[in-house]
Parts: sequence; structure tokens; C-alpha cells
Amino acid sequence: MTRVAAVDCGTNSIRLLVADVDPATGELTELDRRMQIVRLGQGVDRTGRLAPEALERTFAACREYAAVIAELGAERTRFVATSASRDAENRDDFVRGVVDILGVEPEVITGDQEAEFSFTGATRELTGRADLARPYLVVDIGGGSTEFVLGDGTVRAARSVDIGCVRMTERHLMRDGEISDPPSPDRIAAIKADAAAALDEAEAAVPLREAATLVGLAGSVTTVAAIALGLDHYDSTAVHHARVSRARVAEITDRLVTSTHAERAAIPVIHPGRVDVIAAGALVLLAIMDRTGAEEVVVSEHDILDGIAIKAAEDAG
Repeated sequence: MTRVAAVDCGTNSIRLLVADVDPATGELTELDRRMQIVRLGQGVDRTGRLAPEALERTFAACREYAAVIAELGAERTRFVATSASRDAENRDDFVRGVVDILGVEPEVITGDQEAEFSFTGATRELTGRADLARPYLVVDIGGGSTEFVLGDGTVRAARSVDIGCVRMTERHLMRDGEISDPPSPDRIAAIKADAAAALDEAEAAVPLREAATLVGLAGSVTTVAAIALGLDHYDSTAVHHARVSRARVAEITDRLVTSTHAERAAIPVIHPGRVDVIAAGALVLLAIMDRTGAEEVVVSEHDILDGIAIKAAEDAG
């Protein structure tokens, strides 16, 4: 077993996994997993730059993670940065800060690389399950982008498109820094139109309708699942591999897009950092289910972070 640390820095959150991994099988024993909402992508869609306050929030989280990695004695650390840092003009400021704190350079990966990591992390433990038919379509709804990966053991096709919960919220639900509360029908329609266009783009590369099982990843999907399960606090064990019907996703999406900030904040399983962006994330998930015809989504807590850890162990070996 190789002890590795994996960091996934996305548009909305930064997450850490420290685990012992068998490089030969990908078997993973989790030692520490944590997440912070840092909103690194704040304003990037509009300005093209990472905001100073967003960088400082991210660096503060990195300092906390550096202490955990040192305490647990990881042999190798791999830091992957996704959509927001791909889009930013000043991403060199981000890279320098991470190197100073963690001693490793963040890999600003392509959307296709992001998709491959997500597929590995989400499907490695599904292999052999008779109740989940293949091929799998893994959908990772992030803050700035969504990855679509179709595969059966290995990746057959992948595409990353620029729809995500933060990007859609900032583009369509914010005016002068304020969230539309609740969103008006025309703003909801604008998100649906963007999602439809992005799905057309994804479908040009990935045969979405060939999927036998839809596997959903990341905070928007796991939060919708926690609401569907009626949890009074977020429980990753209960959420992992939960199956949520399209009808239930539609009900929850309708609830979220017609509620106020205060009403969403009162739902105990919604992380405070997701209160303003969860409605857009749910709309994207529902659009995907409608397009693919999936009657349910299988929710996975294992995602790009697990894929990064497995790859780090393979590289170390």
C-alpha cells in the first residue's frame, strides 16, 4: 500500500483525501477526507481573473491541508486544479501560492483528463455489480464545468462542457452581486437553455443515450440525494450509492427553484456554501436526466478525488 494525498481544487470547493492505496488493484483505505467551500471561481466567468479574496480563501484551506498531509505522512501528494484555474488570466498567482504552501505544483488539467479521473474514482468499485448495467455514464457536475464520461471498465468517450452550478448562478441568477430570490421564470429558462446547448455539445462527442446506468458525482448531486433521503444531517455513508428517481429529482428541483435563500438555508443537508448555487446545480442534473432518459441516478461519493489518489499511487509505484 502507498500512502498518498490527493487535492481536488474546483470552482466552488477544495477537497483533500489522504489514503492508503494498492497501486495494483486500486483498493483504497481512506484515512482523512475533507472539504471546504472556497469559491475560487468567484467572478471568473465575468472577469476572466481569480479574485484576490478567492485566492486567499483557497490558500487558507491549503495551509490546513498541508498540516494534515504532514501529520499523516503521505509519501506523495498530487494537486489537481480544474475549471476556474483553467479559465483565469492570473492562474500563475494561484500556482505560486500552492507551491509555496504544499510544495507541489498544481496540475491544471484538461476537461478530458478531469473526466478520466472522475470515471476511475466513481466506477472502480462498481465493477461486478449485477444490479447496475453497463455502460456507465459518469456525470460530474462541478462549479464551472460538467464532465460526461461513457465507459465499460475503460473510458469510451468523454467531454467537458462549461455548465456548472457556480457558472450558471453567476451568469443567470445574480444581478449587482445579489442572488435572485427566488429566481424568476425567465432566469430559470435561461439556465435550461444553456444546459440544453451544452448537452448538444456533449452529445456530439459522447453517445449519452447509450448509457445503461447514470452515475452522478459532486456536491450538487450528493446534496439532492441527501434531500431525497430526508436526512436531518449530511451522512456520506447513506448518500453513497443511493438511487434517486428522475421524478424525485424533478420534485426537489422545483422546490429549490421556488424557495428563498432563507428557505434553502433551513434545509439541514445543504452546506452553507451551496445555498446560493444548489438550484442551478439541480437544474443541470434534471436536464441531464431528461436528455439521457435515465429513470434514476446512482449517486457516488467516490469521484475525481479517488481517481487522483489511485493515479498518484500508480505513479509512485
